[in-house]
Amino acid sequence: MIKKISMLATALTVALYGGVASANLAQADVAKLGTELTPVGAELAGNADGSIPAWTGGITELPAGYQVGDHHIDPFADDEVMFTITAANYKQYADNLSPGQMALFEAYPDTYKMPVYPTRRSASYPDFVYEATKTNAASGALMEGGNGVVNATMGIPFPMPKNGLEAIWNHTLRYRGGDVTRFGGQAAVTEGGAFTVIGFEEQLMIKYSEAGMTPERILDENILFKFKQKVTKPSRLAGTALLVHETLDQVKNPRQAWTYNTGQRRVRRAPNVAYDTPGTATDGLRTTDDYDMYNGSPNRYNWELKGKQEMYVAYNSYKIHSDQLQYEDVLKQHHVNPELTRFEKHRVWVVEATLKEEYRHVYGKRVFYIDEDSWQIMVADSYDDRGGLYRVALAYGLNYYEVPTPWATLEIYHDLNSRRYLATGLDNEEDMYDFSVDLKDRDFTPQALRREGKR
Repeated sequence: MIKKISMLATALTVALYGGVASANLAQADVAKLGTELTPVGAELAGNADGSIPAWTGGITELPAGYQVGDHHIDPFADDEVMFTITAANYKQYADNLSPGQMALFEAYPDTYKMPVYPTRRSASYPDFVYEATKTNAASGALMEGGNGVVNATMGIPFPMPKNGLEAIWNHTLRYRGGDVTRFGGQAAVTEGGAFTVIGFEEQLMIKYSEAGMTPERILDENILFKFKQKVTKPSRLAGTALLVHETLDQVKNPRQAWTYNTGQRRVRRAPNVAYDTPGTATDGLRTTDDYDMYNGSPNRYNWELKGKQEMYVAYNSYKIHSDQLQYEDVLKQHHVNPELTRFEKHRVWVVEATLKEEYRHVYGKRVFYIDEDSWQIMVADSYDDRGGLYRVALAYGLNYYEVPTPWATLEIYHDLNSRRYLATGLDNEEDMYDFSVDLKDRDFTPQALRREGKR
């Protein structure tokens, strides 16, 4: 059960079940952005007891000694642990934990813990994202049925969400730069703690955030982003590749995907890269729509905005992001090394997704906890069709301050039944993300996928 959620007014808690598109905001509400609220809609003020401070702009300058291309220097390295939540005391903090987080203490009582640090509201975006968000607030709306967004681009589409679908679209469309090349890895850790890292090189071209993009053009093209992924290691999998064209309205035009198989040396359409299809090389530990904590069409669920909650989440995770670590330092039996983690108290939006009767999915219910400052999902509790807690996903967030953009450096998917976990986004032994690349549409064709696979 979700505890101590500050419930919003009735208009804010109504779920959108389809048929009527949401309305945009009145000018009086838009004027709150940057005054009562942050430019992306979070509460500007701190909380009552001061454990969450006011937002003062987030990170706006590069730390001394940092150069673009480096792994990120921890701007809060001098902060000390205030207290640690363990299996022995977690019930004292139950009001600020999700059921899934508490289940991890129960599953691994001898080793799992949360070091809690002072809260640093470090989230920040470029000024043009703030300006676009204000424009979106006055004009943005959901498509009929909620399967896409109209009259919005570049910024957060619904900085003051009125329902669960608007909140989940904020996560999907949050700014993560324009073009980016990512290097990293993924490891499915066995119950005994063994793992093999699968290396990836990924390219992401986010059309929604493209300079000069207009709402009319993105609606006409019906493409949110294009994504290409190539496996770089181990050698038996190297060259396998995936290409995805993510559509704005996936019910009208479903996601397009292609794969390149090194054994067959040919590109094939991949119509099932969606929903609860197991993710690539994940040992079945996450679904396709688990990636990035949630992605894809929202049409299989009813979405309800439950309200806000103060919660301990993995924030400013620069320590576990460090290139001074090896993967064996990070990946331990049952969970990542808790000594490398940093948890802080932040306000999160709580969104509950319940599977519609006419659809199937391995998750009958999902509850998402979305950081108010960045619209990044920080925790996702997923339940099976009998109502039992099945998986718990945690995003370890930080600010890629050279952009700037808040994003997860690491996503961990805990399977409570198998007592295994999947780590996605491992980058300690890799080159850092490159947000300066200039990608083209021709880089995201089936022909380009074939060329990538042969390299």
